[in-house]
Amino acid sequence: MKQAPMLTGSGSTRLLAWPSFFFHDVLNWNYYTEPMARLKGRKMYWPRGKLLGGSSPINGMVFIRGHPSDFDPWRDLGNPGWGYQDVLPYFKAMEHFERRSDVWRGQGGPLWISDPVVKEPASYDFIETCRRLGHLETEDMNGEQHDGVGFMQHTIKNGRRHSAYRSFVKPILKRSNLTVRTNAHVQRILFDGKTAVGVEVLLDGELHRILAAREVILSGGSINSPQLLMLSGVGPAAEVTRHDIPLILDLPGVGRNLLDHFCVHTGWRSTPGSSYNANLRGLRKYWEGFKYLMAHKGHLALGSSQVAAFVKSSPEEPYADLQISFRPMTFNYFPDGRMEVEDFPGLGVSIFQLRPNAQGTVTLRSPRATDKAVCTPQCMTDAYDIAAMMSGIKQVRQIMNSEPIKSRVVAEEVPGPDVQSDDEIFRFMEETGNTAQHTAGTCKMGKAPMAVVDERLRVRGIERLRVVDASVMPKLTSGNTNAPAIMIGVKGADMICKDAVPRREF
Repeated sequence: MKQAPMLTGSGSTRLLAWPSFFFHDVLNWNYYTEPMARLKGRKMYWPRGKLLGGSSPINGMVFIRGHPSDFDPWRDLGNPGWGYQDVLPYFKAMEHFERRSDVWRGQGGPLWISDPVVKEPASYDFIETCRRLGHLETEDMNGEQHDGVGFMQHTIKNGRRHSAYRSFVKPILKRSNLTVRTNAHVQRILFDGKTAVGVEVLLDGELHRILAAREVILSGGSINSPQLLMLSGVGPAAEVTRHDIPLILDLPGVGRNLLDHFCVHTGWRSTPGSSYNANLRGLRKYWEGFKYLMAHKGHLALGSSQVAAFVKSSPEEPYADLQISFRPMTFNYFPDGRMEVEDFPGLGVSIFQLRPNAQGTVTLRSPRATDKAVCTPQCMTDAYDIAAMMSGIKQVRQIMNSEPIKSRVVAEEVPGPDVQSDDEIFRFMEETGNTAQHTAGTCKMGKAPMAVVDERLRVRGIERLRVVDASVMPKLTSGNTNAPAIMIGVKGADMICKDAVPRREF
């Protein structure tokens, strides 16, 4: 039972190129953060998928496992079984990498991973420019060499989005031991003492109780999972009781450790042949739509970005802490999350800070599950985070002003030539910086006092209750978080089967 209202599967996302549908309240939780003082009082738009498959039916389809060195710290925080060599078999088992199978990559798994069907000349020039500046070229950032520059991979099969639902759930819907109910919004977890015994769910407008024979598995994501725990009486005592919710367990880490990759977008006016902006506007977009509908080819069969460079913000970093994503197109970005292809040829480059120090919170707005949680990130509050982002912007400028990509650039549009000093760059970050939509960490695993789940993803102090989603990450991974979130699901399922608690008799 999914604990969120959903549509049936990911059928509404069959076309990759119609993002305007993704903002509908039926498909998307459409969260906003609280106003942030360090971002000029702005609220950030945080989309979260309301579909089977979570956010994978509405994301940018980028597939990045993360750096191998991301996972050993998970293990070292008191989570045996979560080092890179431990999780690698699950990454391999879950994927079908269409290019090959080797010691690092898998084939035959349910999730299809592909290279871009169109590789633009400007993308090759961006890679060559980075190489000339001393960055290694990687032909597989999910393989032996993560750091460096190369083409991204995406969860796309034959030009169609391959979401977690399409990969893992849809093929087994006819199993006799599986029942999927949509339009179901879990209100709270039911307990007998400190044992989870089921859930109370709003199903098509009526309250129902569904009892669990073995365990309750919570996979609501980094916002909904901590919210549901607190609504059920599990969380920081002060937060739970101030809403007059009976306290089941004082678990202070619930909703803490909110992590996200902060990002800024830059844009460059380019020569006409260097960008496919024009292909997605006017009459040309209908031709692109025709190509996609007939053969699942063309620019509408691409992911959100073509190339990524994983670089260090300073020589002291042990491995890359910045992700620079390049695309041969540019958008206008609106506060409500909408994007509009610009009416001139352009090249877009985004900078993501991968290992932020800043930690935010998820708290309750009310004791009702129908009221959205209070999301309070702490972007731009840590000196290290700010310095890393400023380094990223400067490195992007160095790349775009170097050959061969420089020959494709007409002018810098964003931030623009008037933004030069550190103070001016800082103001640009304050005014335009945004979320990468990679929230995680709010039910982190470990042995520390603020840990919420143990290494088997069992909620500490509670019987028969697990959290299996990105909220259990104790630290962020280096890249888009869809791939490690799916890995957590696959590994979590294996743990549930191996642990196999006895059935309860009703």
